Amino acid sequence: MPALTPEKKRPAARSAGRPLPELIFGDLWEYDPATETADPKLKPRYDLFIGGKFVAPASGKYFDSINPANETKLAEIAQANAADVDAAYAAAQKAFTTTWGKLPGKERAKYIYRLARLLQDRAREFAVAETMDGGKPIKESRDFDVPMAAAHFFYHAGWADKLDYVAPGRKVAPLGVVGQVIPWNFPLLMMAWKLAPALAMGNTIVIKPAETTSVTALKFAEIIQDAGLPPGTVNIVTGFGDTGAAVMNHPTAVKVAFTGSTEVGKIIMRSLAGTDKKMTMELGGKAANIVFDDAPLDQAVEGIVNGIFFNQGHVCCAGSRLLVHEPVAAAVLAKLKTRIRTLRVGDPLDKNTDIGAINSKEQLTRIEKLVAAGVKEGADLFQPACKLPAKGYYFRPTVFSGVSMSHRIAREEIFGPVLSVLTFRTLDEAVEKANNTAYGLSAGVWTDKGSRILKMSTELKAGVVWANTYNKFDPTSPFGGYKESGFGREGGRQGLLDYCKLI
Repeated sequence: MPALTPEKKRPAARSAGRPLPELIFGDLWEYDPATETADPKLKPRYDLFIGGKFVAPASGKYFDSINPANETKLAEIAQANAADVDAAYAAAQKAFTTTWGKLPGKERAKYIYRLARLLQDRAREFAVAETMDGGKPIKESRDFDVPMAAAHFFYHAGWADKLDYVAPGRKVAPLGVVGQVIPWNFPLLMMAWKLAPALAMGNTIVIKPAETTSVTALKFAEIIQDAGLPPGTVNIVTGFGDTGAAVMNHPTAVKVAFTGSTEVGKIIMRSLAGTDKKMTMELGGKAANIVFDDAPLDQAVEGIVNGIFFNQGHVCCAGSRLLVHEPVAAAVLAKLKTRIRTLRVGDPLDKNTDIGAINSKEQLTRIEKLVAAGVKEGADLFQPACKLPAKGYYFRPTVFSGVSMSHRIAREEIFGPVLSVLTFRTLDEAVEKANNTAYGLSAGVWTDKGSRILKMSTELKAGVVWANTYNKFDPTSPFGGYKESGFGREGGRQGLLDYCKLI
């Protein structure tokens, strides 16, 4: 056997003291357009869905749903008033007392299972409609929103005939009619989050989608009809804040569930104070994504990007505050800037797009104001030099470094593709900075040490703590927050408890 000879020495990838070379992508990243062409099958006008039928609003008024990618009109949406909400609750109450509320769990499961299968059958159609309505990239609607919505219905269909195990040792019963209001960032998924557990438990529902993203909710009404749910089991009313207030405050509702901003959540809680209504509130967030010096940095950078730029940052649990261990702060920031330069901003229907359109003109204005405040307060702004479409509502991915806890961008929920970077020296400092917020919805921890993960998960005041990943969801896992991020849980066995009464 010949003697082993030493391998020819290769140049070190990271020579001590030498900065990493800057990657210049240039034209290498100019992809040809790959636009999704599936037909979303949109109607020019959508009425209210009450009692199993589409009915015209009592006021006769409609408003336009705008595509944020190009500012064109998608459809006209019915504007419900108090009389329409009354009719919806009357239909829901009738369905609860005569049909749906009397069905055994095994029979309810069949209907919920049908909803899931029908949504899967029309998945591409719904994905395109969701993207056109909300502005999110088609690959997110296609690969996450629609499949996860269907998964929630599948999961809760499985629970419907096993409700004796929701609260071991206790019997459960449905509450009755519930009122629900959902936000504009995940219209279809939030609808599934709300409808599936309520239906599985035997409740009937009046639900209001956000005024800027009502299309997929009303398209889902077609699936409800096709699945053959008893008329009035699910009723969909559309409109603005006054419609939502009527849904939340209606005397027929025995429980209300709201997902949206903390400000609106507080208004609802004040209006319902002193009543016996059950409430679930899933509100705002200002999550900390914490990177320790022993973390796998390349993996962490991908998690950071996904944590803040997923759905243009329109995520209540977005990792909008990055806390980095000082020894690796410079390296993480350099890697992050390099990665951000590769993100493609543009047409949401293009399968190459990473960051789509901001949901509305109003939200774009809010993002711009808070970014301007960050610059004014002295934080260091970084934005890649990418072209933005001439029409539509778009904003470049943004990173602020040199941020302190007193800056507005470190305290207020921006709800856009804006990341604030802070540093820490010790674990205790990281915990203190992470918890130094009015919110407590989620957090992320990046480290190689399991003991550190366990300690952080107990110290962080957050409803969800991800370890070495971010923005991972599952219908079997409960989701919800602490402090001003709300209360109650959605998903899992715990989410079912909020839609039943214990006997």
